[in-house]
Amino acid sequence: MSYETQPAPLRYGEAVLHPPALPEARTLPAEIPPGVQVVTLPSGARTLAYAPVTAAEPVPVQRIPVWAKTTALLAPTIGGGIGAASVGLAYAAPGLIALTEALWAAVALIAAGGAALFLGRARRAPASTHITQHITATGLFGRATGSTIHHR
Repeated sequence: MSYETQPAPLRYGEAVLHPPALPEARTLPAEIPPGVQVVTLPSGARTLAYAPVTAAEPVPVQRIPVWAKTTALLAPTIGGGIGAASVGLAYAAPGLIALTEALWAAVALIAAGGAALFLGRARRAPASTHITQHITATGLFGRATGSTIHHR
């Protein structure tokens, strides 16, 4: 810090016009907080004071896009749904495991039954009778008659 001395006071006889000056501490410009400036008073004294804030140019307002608002509103909803689904799956996991085992058993049973039917038909003798029937009717409410023909 630097100290500045003031000149000696003027004297007229024994009367002192102003008291003797004491060295004052000076503040460096970097130490002055924002919004505070050095001002000169009408008496000529310089001091620190809050300066009036000048109106800054208004910052143009940028609107938030609709897609960003929608995404911001849907994000917690989707996250909550995923969380609820994961909790539900955690509770249902033992039942789902049992269900998959039962389904695999059903698939194995169907496969075994299909194989048994396929092998059983291959060993059977073909059918010996074939029946053909001809039915005729005359008119809308006519009586139907039919004949059966057997071929061997």
